[in-house]
Amino acid sequence: MTQSKIITVLKNSALILQNLQIDYLPGGAMEVPDGDLLIPLANQLMPQFSEVIATVDWHPANHISFAGNHPWRHIGQTIPIDGREQELLPFHCVADSFGALFHPTLNKEKFTHKVELGTAHNVDDYSAFYDAGENKDTQLFDYLQSKNIEQVFIMGLPLEKVIKNTVFDAIKLEFKTFVIQDGCKAWKIAEAKKIWKDLEKAGAIILTADRLLEV
Repeated sequence: MTQSKIITVLKNSALILQNLQIDYLPGGAMEVPDGDLLIPLANQLMPQFSEVIATVDWHPANHISFAGNHPWRHIGQTIPIDGREQELLPFHCVADSFGALFHPTLNKEKFTHKVELGTAHNVDDYSAFYDAGENKDTQLFDYLQSKNIEQVFIMGLPLEKVIKNTVFDAIKLEFKTFVIQDGCKAWKIAEAKKIWKDLEKAGAIILTADRLLEV
């Protein structure tokens, strides 16, 4: 593939990087196996895009998803909150904490926009576009429209929640939606195969990073 063809493919396109934060990497509170392998890949891909969007969990310490904020409850338990089922999680990505930071070798100067998710204490955000109740949007759609973005390329952590929900919403919002398969990692490898099938069935285009890096 020639360089000119790469430019054609990526015209009016944005790369969306999700949760490349210390708490989602090995050793973190919400670690995803091999999540650290995505850092050098993201650094390679970012120069191919004029728009690079980084999404981050940025929770208040009293967030409803934290098991520690619910007496007599435990991590992994699911409880009803405001009519929704909420999985209880360890404290993670608390705003301005060490775990909420990006990996130190991530090429952050390539970011053109950042979206903070889970900033309200009473609702979770699994998608880059909307909160879990779909009552409040993150303004990402408006930003992408302002930049004339027609297609999005999505990678990050974890596949089961954040990536899956962002992909479904991007398709609903009528973006041509690509998912970089080797740019995503899952908590449970056994569940990943079904998720990939579901994403493809919904209309996502699955590709590997080498398709974007060929010259």
